[in-house]
Amino acid sequence: MENSSEIKKVSIISEFKTITKAGLAFSVVFSTLAGYLLAVEDWQQISVIKLIMLAVGGYCMVGASNAFNQIIEKDLDSKMDRTKNRPISSGRVSKNSAFVLASILTLVGLIILYIVSPKTAMFGAISIFLYTSVYTPLKPLTPLAVFVGAFPGAIPFMLGWVAHTNDFGVEAGMLFLIQFFWQFPHFWALGWMLFKDYEKGGFYLLPTRKKDNKTALQIILYTIWLIIVSLLPATGYTGRLYLTEVSAVLVLLAGLWMLYGALQLYRTRTDKAAKSLMLISVTYITLIQIIFILDKFLR
Repeated sequence: MENSSEIKKVSIISEFKTITKAGLAFSVVFSTLAGYLLAVEDWQQISVIKLIMLAVGGYCMVGASNAFNQIIEKDLDSKMDRTKNRPISSGRVSKNSAFVLASILTLVGLIILYIVSPKTAMFGAISIFLYTSVYTPLKPLTPLAVFVGAFPGAIPFMLGWVAHTNDFGVEAGMLFLIQFFWQFPHFWALGWMLFKDYEKGGFYLLPTRKKDNKTALQIILYTIWLIIVSLLPATGYTGRLYLTEVSAVLVLLAGLWMLYGALQLYRTRTDKAAKSLMLISVTYITLIQIIFILDKFLR
């Protein structure tokens, strides 16, 4: 009986992690915490309680968004190899149970973020609304869904800044733009790599709906825009968000690495190159956030 109870407990935790997409949620939380650390004036201003609240509130909001997404896409997810064994699409968790979980996570997340600051809760609410009510329904209809999805996807980085300042200024805007432009090469590389599986579910996320040179070229162009935007803090025109020359060089090198991945995809047009670019993009966004933080506190 004891073993059975432990197995059930492990199963519930496993299903919760899958429904909320724990890996994705933790990366989003990291972006939010990075934004907060960039907003504080110095180490002494860092509030451990606020960091914990941001982490928990952020996880709740991302987890709720992912749960609502899987409820809406249940039938489509069941057609794709990558998603057919998810708790909701496989039927292990009912849509009603998932809806209750998503609603509780939304409520808890919003309350926690509101305690942090009202504007933090407002942007959190905007993010979950755009993701579940606009992006998710658009996914089977048009590749423009990626553009719409880039807005809620870009909010976490700047959310941390807003959490500390309760203000959306040029600095928060810059953090938003960095993660906004990053979305395109990242998700198009993912869409390229998983094209056949997405096709089974009726999703065409690539800008031309094809794995062609025009899509690869757009990936290159958005990667270039990403590099430019990421380097703007080095100009001194982005308020308190600033990069020293050494850090700017490191950010540029990271950007050139990502551009190399995009050029390889354009040259070969293979799923292997797309997977490589997708992995580079994940490393890139985390790496530059770490560079920004270290630059701030070590300069």
